[in-house]
Amino acid sequence: MRSMPEFLIVALLVTLTPGPGTATIIRVAARDGRAAALRAVAGNSAGVLLWGTLSAAGVSSLILASEVAYDVLRIGGAGLITSVSNPKLAVFFVALFPQFLSPHAAVLPAALAMAAVVVSFDLLWFSALTYAVGRAKALLKPRVQRIMERFTGAVLVGLGVRLAAESR
Repeated sequence: MRSMPEFLIVALLVTLTPGPGTATIIRVAARDGRAAALRAVAGNSAGVLLWGTLSAAGVSSLILASEVAYDVLRIGGAGLITSVSNPKLAVFFVALFPQFLSPHAAVLPAALAMAAVVVSFDLLWFSALTYAVGRAKALLKPRVQRIMERFTGAVLVGLGVRLAAESR
C-alpha cells in the first residue's frame, strides 16, 4: 500500500495529463460556451466516480486476470462516453488505484473518498480550462474556431481508434 501524499501526487498528475476529457472540454467550451463546458465537466466527474466505484467493486481484479474482460472494456469503451472510455482513467483506476487502498479499511468508502479527490482536482482544473477557453473564444474568428473543432474531433476519433486497436 502507498501513502496518501503519493496518491495526491498521482491524482494531480492524472488530472493534468491531457486526454480525451481535456479535448472534449476544450471543444465544448470553444464551440458551445462555458455553461455547456461546465456540464461536460460534470459528466466527466460522474465518469470518474463510476471508475472509482467499479474499481472498488473488483473490476480491477477481473480486468487484470482476464484478457477477454480487458478486450471487452477496450473495444466496447472505444465508442462510449468520454470519461467512461478514457484510457487514462481506466489505467489509473484499474492499475494504480488499488495500490492506495488499505487492506484494513472498508474498500468502497475509501475508494469513493479517493475518487472524490480526483473529482475535486478535475473540477478545479477543467473549470479553469473552461474559463480560459471561453475567454480565448472571444478573440478567435469563426474560421479558426471551425479548424479547432475539426482538429479536436480528429484527436478524439484517433484516440478511440488507438484504444480499440491497442493490445494489452
